[in-house]
Amino acid sequence: MKITKKITAVVAQCAMLAICASGAVNAADAYPDKTIKMVLPYPPGGPTDIIGRSASIAMSEILKQTIIVDNKAGASGMIGADSVARAAPDGYTILANASLHVIYPSIYKSMSFNSFDDFVPVSQLAAVPLVLVVPKNSSVQTPKDIVEMARQGKKSLNFGSAGTASAQHLSGELFKQKSGTDMLHIPYKGSAPALTDLIGGQLDLMFDSMPSAMPFIKSGQLRAIAVTTPQRVAALPDVPTMAESGYPGFDTSTWYALWAPKGTPDAIVQTLSKTANEAVHTTKVKELYESMGAQPVGSSPEEFAAYVKSEAAKWAKLVELAGVPKQ
Repeated sequence: MKITKKITAVVAQCAMLAICASGAVNAADAYPDKTIKMVLPYPPGGPTDIIGRSASIAMSEILKQTIIVDNKAGASGMIGADSVARAAPDGYTILANASLHVIYPSIYKSMSFNSFDDFVPVSQLAAVPLVLVVPKNSSVQTPKDIVEMARQGKKSLNFGSAGTASAQHLSGELFKQKSGTDMLHIPYKGSAPALTDLIGGQLDLMFDSMPSAMPFIKSGQLRAIAVTTPQRVAALPDVPTMAESGYPGFDTSTWYALWAPKGTPDAIVQTLSKTANEAVHTTKVKELYESMGAQPVGSSPEEFAAYVKSEAAKWAKLVELAGVPKQ
């Protein structure tokens, strides 16, 4: 009798597991059957918004399902990232963030989420050079001019960024370290408000990603004086690299990507990844990215996970080199 009860219990447990597994498979097969929310942790108009929003439109067309964009800015992107970490792992809330996502652990002592353990890498969307820009009426023509201006002590110099520990911020800190120049860092909630103040003359200079800076460079409101990649970029062929400008080894390119909450079914992650890859290589998105100096990427979850690991190590070293204290 006891043996029969045990067998019955085991059979019941197996049946429940089979039902649960079947439910998960069915959910993945039906995905997506409702609106997907893409969280962009910065204000509209910045590079994360431009890259993520354009990808979301193409992904929506491919999936034949609505993808809404939720700009949830604040705390250098951590408010938006935290909301995704806490979301249901069902594929209906995803995060489009910059490479800053893997820098957080190197700059903050405590966080409400873990950049690696609380998320599943989905796909890299684009790789983007940074460009050093100054207002159109600035006397600065080269990075060396900035150093000379600081040396003469005619004014205290400042530089803006999209937020503390962003690639823009760390590029400025690296420039300070390599040139021996003292400048005040002023963080903003995204690139858009920082660029507004730069154009208005409240800031002296800024390292920014090309998608957000290019419209102002093209309109003549800002002047590009150097790019941060090892080679010159096609969108600005006449602008020298930081290495050419006298700062060898200066490479602070940034990138943008998609993550999902930890626990999201692999089948759904694969669907999102495949869709994102296809989206960034559509003619419309590809041309938009390239016009802004961004390179469409698209990668599998496995490829992106490996890239995240290598990039986290690279930026951790850069944070240490730049002497940015943990907050």
